[in-house]
Amino acid sequence: MTLAHLLLLNFGLAAYLTGLIWTVQLVHYPGFARVEPAQFEQFHREHSARISWVVMAPMLLELGAAGWLAWEGEALGATARWGQLGLVGLVWASTFFITVPFHNRLARGYNYVVIDGLVRTNWPRTLAWTARAGWLLFLTWRS
Repeated sequence: MTLAHLLLLNFGLAAYLTGLIWTVQLVHYPGFARVEPAQFEQFHREHSARISWVVMAPMLLELGAAGWLAWEGEALGATARWGQLGLVGLVWASTFFITVPFHNRLARGYNYVVIDGLVRTNWPRTLAWTARAGWLLFLTWRS
């Protein structure tokens, strides 16, 4: 695969995930607060099962593609190669050390404070994916 194709693959995955995270950040997570508490546990269980199909495969593909770009992208320079991979690392760390624990608490039922915390602490993922997509767009355009 050429560097141009590898950049395009990475940009496509980052663009998809960036669009998804902005939808989650501005629409989906704030909407959790509007679910009736009596229905919340079932809602959250269904959400968790369904969102996994939309998020996990692209995240795994992105992780692999970002690692491949870091490994093969010598022409980009060290900052671009490892910086874009670092942003993916930030997303994964934020997901598993911040977002997943909030979801685990919400699995026990409606809690407005936890929902608010989920919305507020999702910003690092939103901004990291946005920065990565923008950076990859620039790198793709430049190459």
